Amino acid sequence: MTAEEFNALYPVGTPVVAYPSVRPEHPAADAACKRLDTVTRTPAWTLGHGAPVVSVEGYTGGICLTHIDVITEVAS
Repeated sequence: MTAEEFNALYPVGTPVVAYPSVRPEHPAADAACKRLDTVTRTPAWTLGHGAPVVSVEGYTGGICLTHIDVITEVAS
């Protein structure tokens, strides 16, 4: 998904699960696999080398959109 597509679907403040280093299904995932239950704090943008990223509350810098899962259901 491109930054533009992400921004068209998800406004700042969207609830997400973010994986700043590796996703849990990655073979190298271990204790370094950090999961953040958070919200977006900026619109997504594209880095110079082409990777689309977004900033989230509780983490400095951008996280690749491939490491962002939008929370679409509210737990009851």
